[in-house]
Amino acid sequence: MPSPAATATKTERPPPRRPLSLAARAALATGLALAGFLGIIGVTLSQAKYQTALSGLRDRLENDVLAYLALIDVGRNGRLLLPYSSPDPSFSRPGSGLYAVAEGEHGFHWESSSAIGRDFSFLVKLPPGETRFVGPIDTRMGRLYYYSYGVVFESQDDKQVPITFTVAQTEDQFQGENATYRRSLIIYLSTLGVMLIVLQMLLLRWSLTPLRKVAADMSRVERGKSDSLDSQYPLELTGLTERINGFIESEREQRTRYRNTLADLAHSLKTPLAVMRSRLESSSEAPTLAHDVLDQVRRMDELVAYQLARAATTGRQPFATAIPIGGHAEDLVQSLEKVYAAKNVLCEFEIDEGVAFYGEQGDLLELMGNLLENAFKWSRHRVLLVIKALPQAGKQRPGLLMSVEDDGPGIEPDQVDRVLQRGVRGDERVQGHGIGLSIVQDIVRAYQGELAVDRSAEFGGARFSVTLPPG
Repeated sequence: MPSPAATATKTERPPPRRPLSLAARAALATGLALAGFLGIIGVTLSQAKYQTALSGLRDRLENDVLAYLALIDVGRNGRLLLPYSSPDPSFSRPGSGLYAVAEGEHGFHWESSSAIGRDFSFLVKLPPGETRFVGPIDTRMGRLYYYSYGVVFESQDDKQVPITFTVAQTEDQFQGENATYRRSLIIYLSTLGVMLIVLQMLLLRWSLTPLRKVAADMSRVERGKSDSLDSQYPLELTGLTERINGFIESEREQRTRYRNTLADLAHSLKTPLAVMRSRLESSSEAPTLAHDVLDQVRRMDELVAYQLARAATTGRQPFATAIPIGGHAEDLVQSLEKVYAAKNVLCEFEIDEGVAFYGEQGDLLELMGNLLENAFKWSRHRVLLVIKALPQAGKQRPGLLMSVEDDGPGIEPDQVDRVLQRGVRGDERVQGHGIGLSIVQDIVRAYQGELAVDRSAEFGGARFSVTLPPG
């Protein structure tokens, strides 16, 4: 036996999560695919831009080196004459981030004004004709890119003077250009992504329009405003909608055949019973036997009436037709006023305009007829019929409240269960079979509703309230 804690855990388990709609699934899948695709494009373009910028940086540093080398001259005794001007004003501005350095033999060292006070001990002298592009590397000045070129100058006395000329640039300047490009790229790709998502949502909404049309037509069928799905649908949905229409038609035909069979059965049974009763009532022989047979025939008649009424109850259906209640209520009351004309009963109505019963007309007449007949039978002079629609958000069909009150003696609370039993009458002196309220119970149960019996606050008699849930 499970423990109370285990039972409580099972009871408190949250309901299963509702699956995402088709539109949400498509939007999520498209969004993820688009984000991945644009992300790959962004990374690819950013990397391509980086390689292009890196190649451009190398070319620019190389050009600066060559521009400097074109301005250098060699004097007598192999003395290098460095230029006073520079190819770029940044070389003359201290801390500009663009530096020029020359290293030669016998401790020769030259640096541009921007490189004064900087540490370039990491530079390596290169043999003549060799070049090197390095970066970014960590230095005391921060991360740098530099281009070095080994070259040999000849003096007038044919003396060779080798030097290594280097131009360096800080990473900040290089990365600043790339960061600007990346920001612009992100903005452009994000804008493009939003536009594509909006376009995709519009296309998705247009593509799912037929499905929404099917759902709307199904709701019309459920509310009883249409007999079938009669709209034009795309080829992919035609097979589905035709099968749904076939199911609806088959269900209705089967229900019609079933009701016709029950009607034939009722006719076949009631006719022999009526003949037997007539013959026995007119027979003068064996009065005791006739009494016993008549009693059994009466019970058979009650049983047939009850079982037929119970079997004919169709119950809750997804595609039930909406049956207006107002006209049927008036017809029933007029018939009962004629039957109980001697009591001079006044029946009042409180019926919402346009209220409908979603089911079979026979079920409505059985339900409302038995409740009204019971009220007329037990009332003194007044009966009240109240019928209200009970709409609920998210439901296609509203619920229904049907209440019948009278000014009769009422039913004691401890007698309610007994009165609702089949074959039991509230007073044996009152004519009837005692199955009307039992039939009401069966119909209410078939429609997943509730039947409540209490005392009328206005009239003081009994009040029978039937509540049918929305669908």
